[in-house]
Amino acid sequence: MKPKDQNYSKSRRLKNQIKAVVTNPYNLIVLIAIVLLTYLIVFPLLDMISTSFTLAQKDARLAGGAAGSFTLYYWQRLLGSALTKQMLLQPLLNSLLIGVCVSFFAILIGSALAWLMVRTDLPFKPFFSLAVIIPYMIPSWCKSQAWLTMFKTERIGGAPGFLMSLGINVPDWLAYGPVAIITVLSLHYYAYAYLLVSAALNSINSELEEMGEIQGAGKATILRKITFPLVLPAMLSAVILTFSKAIGTFGVINYLGSKVNFVTLSSQLYMNSKSQNTQTAFAMALIMICIASISVFVNQKLIGSRKSYATIGGKGGRSTPIRLGKHKLLITAVLFLFFVFGIIMPIALLILESFMLREGDYSLSNLTLHYWIGNPIATVMEGQPGIFKNANFINSLINSLKLTFVNGVFGTIFGQIIGYICAKGRGKLHGKVVEQLVFIPYLIPSIAFGGIFLSMFSAPQQLFGVTLVPSLYGTFALLTITSVVKHLPFASRAGTSNMLQIGGELEEAAEIAGAGFFKRFIRIVFPLSKGGFISGFMLIFVSIMKELDLIILLMTPKTSTLPYLAFQYQNSNSPQASDCVAIVMFSIVFLVYALANIFGDADLAKSMGG
Repeated sequence: MKPKDQNYSKSRRLKNQIKAVVTNPYNLIVLIAIVLLTYLIVFPLLDMISTSFTLAQKDARLAGGAAGSFTLYYWQRLLGSALTKQMLLQPLLNSLLIGVCVSFFAILIGSALAWLMVRTDLPFKPFFSLAVIIPYMIPSWCKSQAWLTMFKTERIGGAPGFLMSLGINVPDWLAYGPVAIITVLSLHYYAYAYLLVSAALNSINSELEEMGEIQGAGKATILRKITFPLVLPAMLSAVILTFSKAIGTFGVINYLGSKVNFVTLSSQLYMNSKSQNTQTAFAMALIMICIASISVFVNQKLIGSRKSYATIGGKGGRSTPIRLGKHKLLITAVLFLFFVFGIIMPIALLILESFMLREGDYSLSNLTLHYWIGNPIATVMEGQPGIFKNANFINSLINSLKLTFVNGVFGTIFGQIIGYICAKGRGKLHGKVVEQLVFIPYLIPSIAFGGIFLSMFSAPQQLFGVTLVPSLYGTFALLTITSVVKHLPFASRAGTSNMLQIGGELEEAAEIAGAGFFKRFIRIVFPLSKGGFISGFMLIFVSIMKELDLIILLMTPKTSTLPYLAFQYQNSNSPQASDCVAIVMFSIVFLVYALANIFGDADLAKSMGG
């Protein structure tokens, strides 16, 4: 063959290869995903970094520079000034105290419950399996309200709590401050540890433990030498999840810390954002991101290289429950007491307080339906009617339902698509890129994330003078975009977990039979992933319905949601109305989850166990 013909052949082959890559629908989906993730995640993060080094107009005179110029003023003020201890060091120490203690207790409780539920012959498992995930459905700030109803003191709270009304002198340190915050958050976040560890335990074949028993090992030795090492990666992942959530939480800190001046990085960040100190708030957010990144790095080093295991094999897994023996009755009784005092009682207290006309008065004559269906009274609830006659509540209810269903559908679809890319591209460059991009929102504190998107979309997005995205401030669209992007790490984890269980040979067989990409996806992938789709939807639905930290800076009267309305009522000294809103919100979440579980086989543990 002549050189000219050889060059022509190579050129034609190259063109065909490029054409095959460009026209492949999977490659187009990957490209679109990377572009969107870069625009919605990387650009806002870079804008946050840039803003922390940009001098604001109001600080130009103090910093001695021109507005909009590069400056280290905010970092110097935060890291090396007379205000450093008050603005950074004390809040940082408080955040680390909360994060470490909550992680320890939440993992301890969650892992123990997961082991009892999955690996033992514990009785009443159907009841316990439902009760154990209820804390995941109840917002942590709702538990704070219940805690105050029980332990509030007249010295700080203004009205006595339940125990004070019985004549029990409750110390202030128990009602407010770090002990109260750690307890409430531990009773909330143990659900995350339970979901992750139970998913790991379900994948372990009990024959491994039986082999140890045959060799003469006791239950404690088997647990320590066999079971614990196998679930350690899931436990460490739960530690990172809990630690990151705990140091970034705001609602609980506001309820239980503000009255005693217990300030954390998240509450300090919120105060700076509300007072328009955006640069300082972003600098604090970057410090929190660094802390979360370090914890993730340490976690990866401790776990080592992540490995994948098939969950469905030819032989099938077997799980033989471990007998609790003489300890069964005692353990069952302790669990019942834990759920009564840790779950049922807080809900009962919220319900009770919602029927009290005046705080702190637990007499029968004080019971009323005013906060539910009452007409306006000038001296009660600032003259507003009960929530079911209140236009603000109706507006917030509609907004919450719209936000959760729209985000649940879109978030789950995007999560499944990204999960498909991560599963099919595992070990490949594009799969790693997408997986790393989608993980970034997890590291950004919720309040800071909301602040970034508020800053980014308050002005029109333009390219070469052409408006691509109009100003979204105060719109439902801004809430939707912010919520979907922030919850993508969980949605994609659920999607990846789902897609990894679908064998690649099914698609290959369909491709050989001549089925195109979209036909394969609709006829094979989607039907097989239906259960995971519903579980992923519930994961997002529950998270967004109770979300407060993420959207608190984005709220306007028109876009108010149930969590924000409850927050407003609590801050305006109407805790009964706040309780009513919280009860309605929890009832919606519980009802939707029950329906999804009955008719759609939803399983939160499977969706988080990727």
